[in-house]
This record gives sequence, C-alpha cells and structure tokens, in this order.
Amino acid sequence: MLGRFTVRPSDDGSPGFGVWDGAVNGWRATGIDDEGKARELAADLDVQYDAHGPRAADAVRHVDPAQPVQRATWTTGELDVWIRDKGVWLGRFRDQDGQITWVPGADLRPL
Repeated sequence: MLGRFTVRPSDDGSPGFGVWDGAVNGWRATGIDDEGKARELAADLDVQYDAHGPRAADAVRHVDPAQPVQRATWTTGELDVWIRDKGVWLGRFRDQDGQITWVPGADLRPL
C-alpha cells in the first residue's frame, strides 16, 4: 500500500543499497551495506512522511513496547507502530525473520 520510500541497489556509485524517495524523485540515503537496514530506514521514513510531506501527528500511533501479533495469514511477529494512510490504519509488522511489511489493521490480531 505504501510506496513513497523504496529500497534499491545504489546506482550513484556508492556500494550497497539506498532508499529512494518517490515524492522528490531522489535518494534519501545511499551506501547502506545491509538490505534489511535499508528496509528498516524506509519503514521509519514511511512513519514520518506520507506522499505529501510530514505525516499528521494524529495519523501515527506508537506501540511501546512492541506487541506480539498474528497476521490473517497465520504468520506471527511484532507490531510497533500504526499509521493512517488514505483513511486506512496500517500496522508495521516485523516477522520472525525481521522482514517489515505494512498490514491493514483488520488483518492483525493480538497474540
């Protein structure tokens, strides 16, 4: 659902991966040596910004400490933040392998 920040191999001459900002059509960060770290940075930026600029304060809810949850696909992981995007609440879901995805709230259940 989200798409402003994407992880790509760096093509600006620096090694590793970078985070591309589709709203400004430029790199937000480059030279990140681990793809997982780049994906985490992209997810953190998605919490801060929507397609038009800084995300409104009432559109972000942090979960501290992170809570164990289950997706509708029977996958378990942790939820650490909610964002409202285009009128839908999405949870940042980190699975057991550390992969981060944005999941609609209706597809998450507490463990």
